[in-house]
Amino acid sequence: MKIGLIVIGKTDTDYFIKAIDEYKNRLVHYIPFEMEIIPDIKNVKNLSERQQKEKEGESILKALRPGDYIILLDEKGKEYTSVQFSSYLEKKTHTIPKRLIFIIGGPYGFSDAVYKAASEKISLSKMTFSHQMIRLIFIEQLYRAMTILHNEPYHHE
Repeated sequence: MKIGLIVIGKTDTDYFIKAIDEYKNRLVHYIPFEMEIIPDIKNVKNLSERQQKEKEGESILKALRPGDYIILLDEKGKEYTSVQFSSYLEKKTHTIPKRLIFIIGGPYGFSDAVYKAASEKISLSKMTFSHQMIRLIFIEQLYRAMTILHNEPYHHE
């Protein structure tokens, strides 16, 4: 099984880029991981929020493959502690044959079509974070989950 993260727009802050790259490099020691960046929608000033979500949704759906198990990172999703998330991932690695895909939407969330394609929603916090920051938070939590599953000292109870 592979784990993928699909995001809208490139990360443009240098310190986030460096930190994301650091955790991506650490992750590959545990599980195949890929991050796919969907380019920002052009001319968003001429689009309503709904139209922007629809266009982003079309791009997200094109990035998916048959057999992908889709999990949206969404404020209305289920919350986990780091230990619970590691158990959740362990179960998924035994039941998902192809790719486990997490998706971070654009600034207005997801289109209805993306919600319909998803199997689950997970929330990383009740707080709202920037789309730049949530990428780092998610990848760090993914790395933390892997270290928990391998009984390594990164995570402390």
